[in-house]
Amino acid sequence: MRPDWHYPLREHRATLFAAALFAGLFALYIAKHPVGWDGAVLATAANKGVLLAVVAMAQTLPVLTGGIDLSAGMVFVLANCLASHMVVGSGWQAAFGVAVVLAAGAACGLANGIIIVYGRLQPIITTLATGIVYFGLALGLRPVPGGDVHAGLAEALTGTLPGGIPAMLVVLLAVVLLVWLPFRRSVTGRSALAIGSSEQASYMSGVAMGRTILVTYTLAGLLSAVGGLLLTFVTFSGEASSAIGGVYTLNAIAAVVIGGTSLAGGSGSAIGSIFGAFVLRTIGDLLFVFDLEPLWQPLFQGVILLAAVSFGSLALLRVGNRLDLFR
Repeated sequence: MRPDWHYPLREHRATLFAAALFAGLFALYIAKHPVGWDGAVLATAANKGVLLAVVAMAQTLPVLTGGIDLSAGMVFVLANCLASHMVVGSGWQAAFGVAVVLAAGAACGLANGIIIVYGRLQPIITTLATGIVYFGLALGLRPVPGGDVHAGLAEALTGTLPGGIPAMLVVLLAVVLLVWLPFRRSVTGRSALAIGSSEQASYMSGVAMGRTILVTYTLAGLLSAVGGLLLTFVTFSGEASSAIGGVYTLNAIAAVVIGGTSLAGGSGSAIGSIFGAFVLRTIGDLLFVFDLEPLWQPLFQGVILLAAVSFGSLALLRVGNRLDLFR
């Protein structure tokens, strides 16, 4: 008889692997950094890592259902441009602007879900098309880079707390507690995993598939907007850049895979995706401290992504039913 700890360890082994990989890479980065363990260095690393981590969380939700959201990066950019217009003025005006930005992101995700459910289109096609629309809206808001953001709020969220703790990590923890954990423990979260494991079996079992898809993509849009909002706090401006949107979309998918979420759906965790995002960001930082050409970064990311996909594929090939992954 296997011990009780065997099952949770097996279920979360991919997340633990991603966390261990990040810890090793980050320890190497700090050891090689000229300044070393410093509050400013940690805050800068956290600010960059959290931006991708939140978008990776957004990407995780559709992937759990067996779908994918190619519009995540463009919602991220749209939220950044909208925030550079709305999150200004007094404290109350900035708070209202934050609510508008988050509502806009959720509306984008809901639109994706509606088209997928009622239009009966594939998620990859739907989100590719809507992503172009969202980028067009962002470009209309910010034809050229510019804008502003509430300085007090931005400084509070991108600085350090007493003890040298980066404030962005607290924001990330709040997002996990308020969005991911309630979703994962809800009926909708379990339904998303069921749909990803077997869409046919879920339908036959009476799973509310339409509602689950709508909620999943709405939350994905909301999380992407959170990332775009945080980008505005970091840069103090908005920019409608298709390059930024494309990079964040692809890196978010890479982070999801590195974190152990199967692109076939049915298994995975947003916590693993967070560590996957930190791994990718730390690779870029390592290239800096080792004084390597930035052009090498895509190569390293590609190798890590290929290895992660290969391990995930081998795990699926060894089982006849995806539920066996947890046995």
